[in-house]
Amino acid sequence: MDGLQFFQQSAGQWRSLRTTHHLPFRRAESGGSDIKVETLSSEDSRITEICQMHEVDPNATVGGAFISWDGAMEWDKEGEDHSGTSVFSLVPDEDNPQQGKLLRERGYAEVVPVIGEYHIDNDQALVLVTDYESMSIIERFWFPHPDIRLRASTVKRFGGLSTATFCAEIRVDDNQAVSQQESTSQPIRSLWGW
Repeated sequence: MDGLQFFQQSAGQWRSLRTTHHLPFRRAESGGSDIKVETLSSEDSRITEICQMHEVDPNATVGGAFISWDGAMEWDKEGEDHSGTSVFSLVPDEDNPQQGKLLRERGYAEVVPVIGEYHIDNDQALVLVTDYESMSIIERFWFPHPDIRLRASTVKRFGGLSTATFCAEIRVDDNQAVSQQESTSQPIRSLWGW
């Protein structure tokens, strides 16, 4: 599997259950989100824009993904928002399609354009390392089943590890996603029971 095939396997609607361990405080927080992943071809204008933003030749990309999410976390304050969108563009190494750069207009930890390094490991998991000005994040995504995606990440700030997160994501079809949203104004909180 290469990076693009991993994103193609990720295409669709997902429900995510998340636990974040705040290591300095020795406390854990639960949450969840609805995630939608759409694969994009290398000719998509959004992919071209991301490449131009990062001054990367658009001909070097193989495509990518448009991702949107809407979620909530247990410790959220009133008005706190965990929703957004992001475009990813994959630029594999010339000699190895299983590794390369992942271009984003919006990072996971900081809302700034960022370039991460990815590779597919021996277990067919995608490993993504992203360095920001104030932190470094390592994420690992894998499929134990075609309709179940697992994700683990660690955030390291200056001074040591800050958080460790584990997510279990379950693929849902469009009818399940619509019926869940129609049944409640807070789909995530009712889904996970907190």
